[in-house]
Amino acid sequence: MALDLSVKLGPLELASPLMTASGCSGYGKELDRYHDLAVYGALVGKSISRNPRLGNDYPRTAETAAGMINAIGLQNEGYEAFIKNTLPRMRGFGPKAVVNVVGHDFDEYVWLVERFDAEEGVAALELNLSCPNVKGGMRFASDPGECEKLVAACRAKTQLPLIAKLSPNVTDIAEIAKAAERGGADILSAINTLVGMAVNWKRREPLVANYTGGLSGPAVKPVALRCVWQVANAVKLPVIAIGGISNADDVLEFMVAGASAVQLGTILFVEPDAGQTIHAGLKERLIEAGVKRISELVGTLKPRA
Repeated sequence: MALDLSVKLGPLELASPLMTASGCSGYGKELDRYHDLAVYGALVGKSISRNPRLGNDYPRTAETAAGMINAIGLQNEGYEAFIKNTLPRMRGFGPKAVVNVVGHDFDEYVWLVERFDAEEGVAALELNLSCPNVKGGMRFASDPGECEKLVAACRAKTQLPLIAKLSPNVTDIAEIAKAAERGGADILSAINTLVGMAVNWKRREPLVANYTGGLSGPAVKPVALRCVWQVANAVKLPVIAIGGISNADDVLEFMVAGASAVQLGTILFVEPDAGQTIHAGLKERLIEAGVKRISELVGTLKPRA
């Protein structure tokens, strides 16, 4: 049976529903040594700011039950170095290149979006509205008015597909999703990490220097699934699912709940070739279910009989 794994997310068309998640595998070269990256529809790079960032103090990561805590603090080489050294190679791997942008403030986001709009080979921009481990990082993710205002300002500066990345650390994620839609986002991605903490009680110390950090991995999957379902039912925009995805069944669960594509994150620290394994698993599951086009499964969740 001929299988079609391609998906369409508004103006963004991908050959595969699999994407990398920002911050979990750099910009492609970290995974290229393990397998053919053609299994991915797009590579989403680590967040880029206008100027280089050193990030938070060490230690910045800690393993937890069914996941990990990270408080990297958005360390990156900055716009100029990224354009010169990293983006050309990222574009050469085959999958489409999605640039994740982050700003200290409103103006920095807009500055970056306008600059990246002029760059060749950028397939889409993902706005990191919701980093929980930097000071003030939740402003645009938690206030609908601020979210709409920022997305609208970025929308005015680019013709590229615009993805708004949402946080679970809010009272009502559906309201933030609606605000991003009103602002002109083409696609929503959900979720970023949950705020968490891990300690060593014997030493009376936090496991990361920042005390708190972003919790990711299989532990957050039920929360992510709930958020994706709520967002998909609140807006007309396509949704990219993120959160604890480790195998083909996870991917299909999110798609049935309303996601049009998924991003792989923490699993890549454990299994850097997970994209290849999951891609093969999707084909097996679709053949077993008699489904020819994976896109047919999007949003097909039914009430219990």
